[in-house]
Amino acid sequence: MKKNRMLICCIAVAVLLLVQFIFSAVNGDAGQADSHYYQTVWSLLPAIIAIGLALVTKEVYTSLFFGIIVGGMLYSNFSFEGTITHAFNDGIVASVADPYNVGILVFLVILGVMVNLMNKAGGSAAFGRWASSHIKSRSGAQIATIALGVLIFIDDYFNCLTVGSVMRPVSDKSRISRAKLAYLIDATAAPVCIIAPVSSWAAAVSSYVEEGNGLHLFIRAIPFNFYAILTIIMMIFLAVTGMDYGPMLKHEKNAKEKGDVFSDMRRLADETQKANPDGAVMDLILPIVTLIICCVVGMIYSGGFFDGESFIDAFSNSDASVGLMLGSAITLVITMLYYLIRRVIPFKDMTDCLPEGFKSMVPAILILVFAWSLKAMTDSLGAKEFVEQMVRGSATGFQSFLPAIIFLIACGLSFSTGTSWGTFGILIPITLGVFPLTDPLGVVCVSACMAGAVCGDHCSPISDTTIMASAGAQCDHVTHVSTQLPYALTVAGVSSVAYIIAGFVPNALIALPVAIVLMFVTLLVMRKVMKA
Repeated sequence: MKKNRMLICCIAVAVLLLVQFIFSAVNGDAGQADSHYYQTVWSLLPAIIAIGLALVTKEVYTSLFFGIIVGGMLYSNFSFEGTITHAFNDGIVASVADPYNVGILVFLVILGVMVNLMNKAGGSAAFGRWASSHIKSRSGAQIATIALGVLIFIDDYFNCLTVGSVMRPVSDKSRISRAKLAYLIDATAAPVCIIAPVSSWAAAVSSYVEEGNGLHLFIRAIPFNFYAILTIIMMIFLAVTGMDYGPMLKHEKNAKEKGDVFSDMRRLADETQKANPDGAVMDLILPIVTLIICCVVGMIYSGGFFDGESFIDAFSNSDASVGLMLGSAITLVITMLYYLIRRVIPFKDMTDCLPEGFKSMVPAILILVFAWSLKAMTDSLGAKEFVEQMVRGSATGFQSFLPAIIFLIACGLSFSTGTSWGTFGILIPITLGVFPLTDPLGVVCVSACMAGAVCGDHCSPISDTTIMASAGAQCDHVTHVSTQLPYALTVAGVSSVAYIIAGFVPNALIALPVAIVLMFVTLLVMRKVMKA
């Protein structure tokens, strides 16, 4: 009943907006150059509506599209022509035409093709057989998933899809739900990348710091990145103890007792395709290792390593889109040649994997395009500037509470816009404008910004990393968001308290152990309450 009331409220809001929109169109309003809603709280409305509708209706495509249209309406002051032009030309078309986004889409398609190739070659099945003989428990399968996610720290997109393709057969055999697999993938993607000095995320954060001190600041901030560290601790605790709660509990219970890893989710792909029974584990391992090496080389190439830059500088200046695209393309060629030499797949079956791989990534691509377009709508309405003004206005007071405040603001901004990197770009320069690089509290605040961005990224259904985790696990996207949300909020609550403590005691040797103890105490109390 409550859900129905929420849906009615959302429909009522939509009808009111539509009535105003039609009224403006009938009166011939051609739109104005400046939006009346620019840099106001209304600039966050498109994202809020899209997220709310997605969580209520469980339908992400139309929810995102409706959010895009609302953004166009606000930008054009409810002009019919202005709405259509802005939503499609400046939103969807511009997002698809952006070179960085195109590189990511090409990377996704190539990974989809590679997953199909590895499945048809029998590599995934062979790895599943090997894992079944070595991994005897559900806890072992979850720990193996976490370990693989930690090892692939180069890039979150790469992490999500690679870990998903490798661990799906293992998790299915161990009766781990796809929702739990998606959570493990998502929680070892951004949280690992944001504390790894050699990653695309470290390069992004470093780029926002002037005077060449970006990587040094990033390394100093790692011990204060409570959300990332506590998320990894929580995953291990859940895997070892078998504790689950919230919507995830139902999915895990169905998987464990009935062997139903999907529960009430619709299957996103036909996984019954015929695989080569003669496939070997090396048919999976070699392409994955090659992909890691080629993507690293591709990233340092894009950063100018072969033009004389040092490895660290090249990685800091790398273009993740270009590097991942080039690395995955070279890996695809090497993989196809390897399979031809091994004679595990006929050439015609290899070419059939091209459209099949593309089709397997269509849901993720569609959601990504709409999410990017929605971000373009909020950007055009000045959402970043609105948040920046709000932060600057309160930065001078409550300095000891500022890390916790920045963490919460970063959570909200990342949740609303679906981008961690955009949140870095807004809040890190503001923080460094308030605190010098030598101030320990400034380091804590920068870390709080990064942690909050990852937290909001985890919770948001329009986040690209969350979308990639759903695609990697082949899990329904809204199901992944709703089952992951209680876990992310638990860690966020503990992290908020830890940042209050760090604001008064900006010493990692004190603040980090206290945060870890708080996390364990919280989880133990929750476990005891659930058993009672």
